[in-house]
Amino acid sequence: MPRPKPTLARLCDLESGQFADFFALLSERTKKETRDGKPYFACRFRDARRTVGFMVWADGGWYQACEREWRQGEFYKIRGQYSEHEKYGPQIEIQNIRAVIEADHADGFDPAGFQESARRNADEMLGELRSLAEAHIADEPLRQLVLTLLDRHADVFQRLPATTRHFYPYPGGLLEHTLSVTRSCLLLAEKYAAAFPELTPPLNKDVIVAGAVLHDIGRVLEFQPEPAAAIQRTVPGRLVGPIFLGRDLVRDAARELGNVPPQILELLDHLLVCHLNLLEKDSPRLPLVPEALILHHADALDAYLEMFVHCLSKDREPGPFTAHDPILGRRLYKNRSV
Repeated sequence: MPRPKPTLARLCDLESGQFADFFALLSERTKKETRDGKPYFACRFRDARRTVGFMVWADGGWYQACEREWRQGEFYKIRGQYSEHEKYGPQIEIQNIRAVIEADHADGFDPAGFQESARRNADEMLGELRSLAEAHIADEPLRQLVLTLLDRHADVFQRLPATTRHFYPYPGGLLEHTLSVTRSCLLLAEKYAAAFPELTPPLNKDVIVAGAVLHDIGRVLEFQPEPAAAIQRTVPGRLVGPIFLGRDLVRDAARELGNVPPQILELLDHLLVCHLNLLEKDSPRLPLVPEALILHHADALDAYLEMFVHCLSKDREPGPFTAHDPILGRRLYKNRSV
């Protein structure tokens, strides 16, 4: 006997095991192969508060439709069953799916409701980031280099996410993350310069702040900012990656200006290519100067804390722990009362 027609719900409100109709954005559609060489698609559908996975196998019922008709960045009305997988997180088993039509607006479909946004206004954040660079980079050529790159790429910089899935995954997220990392680096630079007066030469605050502002500048070439609902990697983004794209942007701008001290540029170069620290995290080099260590930990802390906050604030799982977060690889405790 067929199931009765389910009620229309929001994806973010579904409970594990619930069968429902809902609207969702296809945010990822990636063709892959199994170890046996069989093709499949890894798809992700989302609204503003929840993302679910759906595997489209070659021998399943949706493979041809996914390959020929489904388009990343477009909206769909889905009928399916929601579940929480211990390892892979939120999943959906699709029974029916179609592209959104004009009549769906009468049922409450609004594309604006599917996009997360930065916590602050982008113009305000960019202004604060420029002010920090102006106030705390004493070396004039280095300061000019940082401001030149910020101004040159300001429009794209304000519209990009920091990452597409992991942390700050929304327009303005790159700027929000960069500003947060820069403020942390400034505090840490001043703290440890005072704590370790025996370090000779002392910590170079100019290089730390410049590295913080520019550590993810390569994202402006890695990502295509349109459409905002489903940002894609560019060809250079896939072939080269943001670290080396960013280093090249900095080197090219420094060559144009022609006045950045070579050793300052060498240190800044090092901060850009090693700020991820771990080789398994695609870092080309490990930190070899204390300035790079400060940038790495400020960057990592900001990323992980935002992921914690995102998981805790959006979780709907009953009980004292969140659902398993596939990015963090754990379930977080959410019953703190103090």
